[in-house]
Amino acid sequence: MKKSFCRLTKLSLAIALAMPATAMATNGYFAHGYGTKNKGLAGGGVALPQDAMIAATNPAGMVFVGERMDLGAGIFSPSPRSYTVNGAAVTPAGCGVNCPFNLGPDGQANESDNDFFLIPHFAYNWMLGTDSSVGLTVYGNGGMNTEYNTGNATISPDGGTNWFTLNGTYGAGTTGVNLEQLFINASYARKFNPTSSWGVSAIAAYQRFEAKGLANFGPFSQDANNLTDNGVDTSTGFGLKLGIQSQVAAGVSIAASYQSEMDMSEFDKYRGLFAENGDFDIPATWTVGLAWNVQPKSVLTFDVQKIMYSDIASIANPLLPNLMSAPLGSSGGAGFGWEDMTIYKLGYQWESSPDWTWRVGYSHGDQPIPESEVLFNILAPAVIEDHITFGFTWNTSPTSEFNFQFMHALENSVTGPNPLANQNITLEMSQNEAEASWAWKF
Repeated sequence: MKKSFCRLTKLSLAIALAMPATAMATNGYFAHGYGTKNKGLAGGGVALPQDAMIAATNPAGMVFVGERMDLGAGIFSPSPRSYTVNGAAVTPAGCGVNCPFNLGPDGQANESDNDFFLIPHFAYNWMLGTDSSVGLTVYGNGGMNTEYNTGNATISPDGGTNWFTLNGTYGAGTTGVNLEQLFINASYARKFNPTSSWGVSAIAAYQRFEAKGLANFGPFSQDANNLTDNGVDTSTGFGLKLGIQSQVAAGVSIAASYQSEMDMSEFDKYRGLFAENGDFDIPATWTVGLAWNVQPKSVLTFDVQKIMYSDIASIANPLLPNLMSAPLGSSGGAGFGWEDMTIYKLGYQWESSPDWTWRVGYSHGDQPIPESEVLFNILAPAVIEDHITFGFTWNTSPTSEFNFQFMHALENSVTGPNPLANQNITLEMSQNEAEASWAWKF
């Protein structure tokens, strides 16, 4: 077992090193699910453990999946993601600090570059007898990934006397941000009767962030030298995930999990951008759900997930009045104005033969960006609300299986005012993802 553990540790590190190439934006910047089977059910299945990736959703399920290894990757495409300005850029005399950004060009959609991302994952579960297990799971989040090479802004550096139209979304060249999050989850699960269990995970988190094209917000920042265009910065932290699962009636299981808020180290290179001196903690989440065997070979799943974005100042602080009342980077500095998300996930799975299992799913959650917050969220247009999914498992042998899922996130948009000019801004996004994985059962 020692040699096996060493090999798996090296594999985990290899996956971890690959993760910073990932990016996604589904439920805010959280993935719609974790693991190919879970994603095929629209991210549902907190009460239906089927592979070692269940630790990312509910560690209590690990003791029911047996000893196995899951390795996979997806191709994610958040395209198009764009913003459109309605209302021509103008140069009003005496506008001053109250409306320094008139965006343009009028009526033209400005699309972000970077349309395809590779997203790997890895998980292994060791059984410690029949009633307990330990596992290692590697996965990621992302979503604030944008790179706009079109667009312009009309600004007045001297407070309204002289106006200039400059290239770039905010008048400072190529504009965008990139946020990536990696999680390494070490879990322990134990049965307290044949059909019920509890589990706990210790989670190490790693973040990477970069921002470009925000220099014209310098007068609003507590530290303009650490606001933008400083390359990649990193952040680390830790958290816990707790889970429980139980069969409450014949063919009916319920489950719940909770992941703590993760206190992350600051992004020092961007302490002039994010509130609380570059702080960007990871919000807490909880999930509850059930799995119901409606027929001997079919299961209906229903999950409810809550993401507490409003607890993180750098995510939740509104643009106004904060931009005028406190410098960017301070405790009250402007943020993205995101609200909490509640997501409802419905999935159905059926076994057509001993070798083939099929999945479909649908999820809905009100996207987190209010209409009043569109100006800053050009950087992070995470407006998706609905996901439709399909997947299958092919049992290639008694000890191996191939899994596949496809997700389509329906196109959605949010339109609101540019609070710094007489314009409306529309944010728009749709997404597709295809993922495949291979599993070995021991």
